[in-house]
Amino acid sequence: MGGKFIRATGLLLGAIAGVACVLLTATPAAAHNSLTSSDPKDGVSLDRAPARVTLSFLARLDPRATKITLVGPDNVSAASAEPTFSGSKVTVGFRPGPAGLYTVGYELPSSDGHPIKGRIRFTLTVGTTPSAAPTPSTPPTTAAPTPSPSTAGPDLTSVAGTDTDDQGGSARWPWAVGAAVLLLAALTAALLLRRRSQST
Repeated sequence: MGGKFIRATGLLLGAIAGVACVLLTATPAAAHNSLTSSDPKDGVSLDRAPARVTLSFLARLDPRATKITLVGPDNVSAASAEPTFSGSKVTVGFRPGPAGLYTVGYELPSSDGHPIKGRIRFTLTVGTTPSAAPTPSTPPTTAAPTPSPSTAGPDLTSVAGTDTDDQGGSARWPWAVGAAVLLLAALTAALLLRRRSQST
């Protein structure tokens, strides 16, 4: 009877330890959605403007909570349309301007409440030619004021191509408490089994 009690207790404790380990290791992946790739790639130089920019992430994106910005070297928006989402990917049309550095910024939530921010950069070595001047019959028009940097989109100050989500320990403690409760329940069950075996 004692051998059966020891084997049953060992199996119960092993199962609880396995469940606790899975829960603790799965928490960071569920809490952190990170950038996995981009097209164009971060840091690349292009002599031909792409038609669109695509960002791929680890998990599915929420279109209502995900922000994407695309600006050129003059800090003016280079997006030709609103971003479109497909699962873990987001695509935005590209409207090329002068040659120079273009920056794609992203901001999205995570399940632990910390926003994930980042950006990628690529260089366009050949810019587009300016529009032709109006014909003499067309009355001159007043040039539109250059948008200030504050209107070009949010200033995403994270390191290029990386996430700046602060993965604190706050997301782990509920799982640690749950594992402790499971362990306490296992010990209580073991004591009850031992008392029953002694009484028989």
